[in-house]
Amino acid sequence: MAHWLIKSEPTTFSIQDLAKAPRKTTCWEGVRNFQARNFLRAMKKGDLAIFYHSNASPPAAVGVAKVVREAYPDDTAWNPKSTYHDPKASPDNPVWSMVDVQLVTIFPRELPLEELRGVKALAGMELLRRGSRLSVTPVTAAEFRTIEQLARRSPPAAAKAPAGKRPAKKAAVQRTRSQGSTRARRA
Repeated sequence: MAHWLIKSEPTTFSIQDLAKAPRKTTCWEGVRNFQARNFLRAMKKGDLAIFYHSNASPPAAVGVAKVVREAYPDDTAWNPKSTYHDPKASPDNPVWSMVDVQLVTIFPRELPLEELRGVKALAGMELLRRGSRLSVTPVTAAEFRTIEQLARRSPPAAAKAPAGKRPAKKAAVQRTRSQGSTRARRA
């Protein structure tokens, strides 16, 4: 079994929308990047995917979905009324693919991108690479387990700090800047 990360803007399609879908299942259509499309084509029935809300405040991992149908032609590509229309695609030359995914779980808490960036076990994850914008990426089994474990834990102290109070790390950065340094000191 392989593991993946799939991104969706919550204003377009959220994990809550997936939970409300018939059989908690939907097609993952509209992917218009060749590398992401190839990842969709590599997905196998039973593979698991971290569901990630992108372009959110904050962007965050929010749950898990399972691939329930392997790649097949994305017919939205040849529908001129679709947001995902591609004039180069047709039923004879589908170009784009989609899979069907089903909700497995909604995490007890969202895992914000900044929290994920602070986890050493996730340092090599494609999502955390600066400039990475792919909507579908592979995830190692270890990264997948780490994210599931994080979702079951309480948020880190910095995330729980009351409004108006700086976590210790930011205070250390502030002290360094006030001493005339332009470089942040590691706390």
